Amino acid sequence: MTLAVHNIEVVYEDVMLVVKGASIRIPRDGIVALLGANGAGKTSLLRAMTGLLNVHRGKISRGHVSIDERPVDVRSAPDVVRAGISQVMEGRRVFVEFTVEENLRVGAYTRSRAGIAEKLDRVYTMFPILGDRKAQRAGYLSGGEQQMLAIGRALMAEPHYILLDEPSLGLAPQIVEQIRDLIVDIRSSGTGVLLVEQNAAMALSIADHGYVMENGKIVMDAPAQALREDDDIREFYLGTGVGAGSLRDVKHYKRRKRWLS
Repeated sequence: MTLAVHNIEVVYEDVMLVVKGASIRIPRDGIVALLGANGAGKTSLLRAMTGLLNVHRGKISRGHVSIDERPVDVRSAPDVVRAGISQVMEGRRVFVEFTVEENLRVGAYTRSRAGIAEKLDRVYTMFPILGDRKAQRAGYLSGGEQQMLAIGRALMAEPHYILLDEPSLGLAPQIVEQIRDLIVDIRSSGTGVLLVEQNAAMALSIADHGYVMENGKIVMDAPAQALREDDDIREFYLGTGVGAGSLRDVKHYKRRKRWLS
């Protein structure tokens, strides 16, 4: 199975074109990284895939989303979830006044009530800290625990694909490592992952394939290993290429990116 975005264009308020013909593919058994700076269009692309554009006065002006070449109706977010696609939004967005378990039950809204206990047990097995705190209000969890809760809530819908928007944002390095390992576990359980990250080093360390997005366009598309070894990616996204050695070198750091030539 493959989740695919075909030549998507996204427009806000009928005037602002922010995604300009982007195409990506996420296999059911893989982790795909989508890299890019703030404002590159990554979050807008996710909204286009999950039926959330209308909330932000946006729409798809061209292109479509499909699973195994069958179009997915992205006009309704619940229908997208029913099709097997879940999203964890940037900033976690948990219901702070709800308990941990109540947040998780919300994630199963589009699924049958039958089997919800088994779904909860599966999430608590993956995230033992959530099981320990299932009766606690989500607002009292740490940032890392809230991120685990947001991911667990998305998994309650039993998705074939999960889209993660900046899951490491604002977290301590030790917690980032835990989230990284959890993403690998999610892929191992048979769920495809689209990982949208500014932490390129973390994303490319676990991804099978990667895309780079700038100014609303996909400018690079290659296996993750190739991106890790690419001089431009090392310089502009990993901070380990030309110009990373000294303050004097930084003066010459911003050479023209090859894909803009």
